[in-house]
Amino acid sequence: MNKIAFIIRDLNFGGAQRQLVTLAKGLDKQGFDVNILYFYPGGPLEKDLKDSNISVICLEKRGRWHLFSFFWHLVQHLKQIRPNVLHGYLAESNLLSILLKPFLPATKIIWGIRESNGNIQFNDWLGNLIFKLESFLSHFPDLIIVNSYAGQTYYLTQGFPTDKMIVISNGIDTERFKPDQEVGAKVRAEWGISKNTILIGLVGRINPIKDHPTFLKTAALLAEERTDVRFVCVGVGSETYARELYELAEKLNIFEKVIWTGGRADMPAVHNALNIAVSSSGYTEGFSNVIGEAMACGVPCVVTDVGDSAWIVGDTGIVVPPRNPEALKNAMKKLIENLGANNFNRAHIRQRIVEQFSVQQLVIKTEAAFLSLFCDSISKSQKSM
Repeated sequence: MNKIAFIIRDLNFGGAQRQLVTLAKGLDKQGFDVNILYFYPGGPLEKDLKDSNISVICLEKRGRWHLFSFFWHLVQHLKQIRPNVLHGYLAESNLLSILLKPFLPATKIIWGIRESNGNIQFNDWLGNLIFKLESFLSHFPDLIIVNSYAGQTYYLTQGFPTDKMIVISNGIDTERFKPDQEVGAKVRAEWGISKNTILIGLVGRINPIKDHPTFLKTAALLAEERTDVRFVCVGVGSETYARELYELAEKLNIFEKVIWTGGRADMPAVHNALNIAVSSSGYTEGFSNVIGEAMACGVPCVVTDVGDSAWIVGDTGIVVPPRNPEALKNAMKKLIENLGANNFNRAHIRQRIVEQFSVQQLVIKTEAAFLSLFCDSISKSQKSM
C-alpha cells in the first residue's frame, strides 16, 4: 500500500486546510495509507477525519521558536510511518519537507502551493524570508502542485522550475455542498433575515488580501440605492484588523446592515442562506474554495479578477476588476435584477462545479501525480542496474 504523509501548519478553518481534509478523505477511499501531521493543537477540522482510516498526528508545537524538539518529534513520526510521498501544504511545510529529506532518502517530496503570488506586502519579515527561501529551494522537491493557473504563472516568474510544476485545481465536495433551502432558511432566521431581504455574503478569513474594505464600501453604495439588502461577513482573523473593519462599517453608516458571524462549521447552510456570494479579493487568490462551494449550492457569484476566480465562475456569474467598489456595486445590482426576473439557472451554476471541479477529479489527478513519481523512481532504478 502506498503511504502518503501530509504536513500542514494547523487544521483550523481555512481554504487550504479544508482542501487537505477533502483530498485526504478521497485518497483514503482509494486505498492509500494517509497520514496528516500538523503543527498546532486545537484544529476544529480534525473531527472531520474521525470516521476515516486517516492517521492524524498533532506535533504540539508551542510557538514560532519551538524548533529543535518539534523537528525531532516530526522526524521520529515520519521514520515510523516511512511514507512513499511527503506532501507539504503551504510554504512553511514545503521548506520543512526539504529539511526532512536526509532522514527519508527513499521518500518523494511534493510541495503544495495555494496562492497566486507571494503576497510580499502583507508578510512580516519572516514571511518574506520564507518566500525567498521557497523560491531558492524550489528545484529540490520532486514535484510542485499548484492549485491555480494564476499561481503557476506567477511562481514561474520567481524562478520555480517549469518541468516540476503541475496544476491540479481544488475539488469541491458536491455531496456536502448542494442546494438546500431548508437549512439556508434556518440560518437566515438565526441572523434575522426576512424572506424578501436580499442577503449578500463575503465568506473568507478576516485578512487584508480578502479586501473587506472594498466589500464594505460597495455595500454602502448599494444600500444608498436599495433598502432591501443586508450583508454578511463570515470568517475569522486578527481582532485588531476586525475592529478596523467594524469602525469602517460604522463610518460608512452601514454597521446595522452588516452581520459579522466569525467562523462557522455549517458552511453548506451558510452558502444556502445567501442570495449572492461575493469574492472581493485584491491579491493572491489562487483557487477560491468559497466560490466553488457557493456555486455548488446554486448561488450566483460576483468575483474580482484575481487568481483563477474568473475561470471558476465561467459564464455563471460576473467578474469585475479588483478594488473597484463602483464596478462591484453594478455587478451586484445586475445579479439582483436577474434574481427578480428569474434570469439565472441554479442548476447551471451547480453543474459547472460538478463537471469541472469535483472531488473525484481532484483525487484522480493527484493519484496520477503520485503514481507518476513512483513509476519514474522504478524506471530510474532499473536503468541504474
